Amino acid sequence: MRQLLILGALAVVPQPAAAQPAQIQCPGATTPQMRYCAEKSWEQSDAQLRQKVGTRLMEQWHEATKALCSHAYAPYKGGAIYPQMVVGCDDRLNRALLKEFRRRASP
Repeated sequence: MRQLLILGALAVVPQPAAAQPAQIQCPGATTPQMRYCAEKSWEQSDAQLRQKVGTRLMEQWHEATKALCSHAYAPYKGGAIYPQMVVGCDDRLNRALLKEFRRRASP
C-alpha cells in the first residue's frame, strides 16, 4: 500500500519541461549527430525541390530516390550508418536536381 501512495505522489509532482536538445555542430562528431545533420540537410533540399516541382512529382521523386539509394547502400543495411547513408544519398540527388534547375534558369 505504501508503494502505491509513493507512486501516486510521484505521478502528481510537476515534471520539468522537455529538455531542449543540445546544440549540434554539423556535420556532427557522433553517429547520431551525423544522422541528425544529414536529416536536416535533406529536409532543406527536399523543401526547396518541392517548391520547384510540386507534391505529385515529389512523391514520384521520393519513390525513385528511395529505391536507388537503398539499392546503392544495400551492403550497409543493418549497420548503424545505413540510415545516414541513404538520407545523404537522397540529399545529394535532391541537390543535383536543384543545381540543374538553377543552371537551366540562368542565361
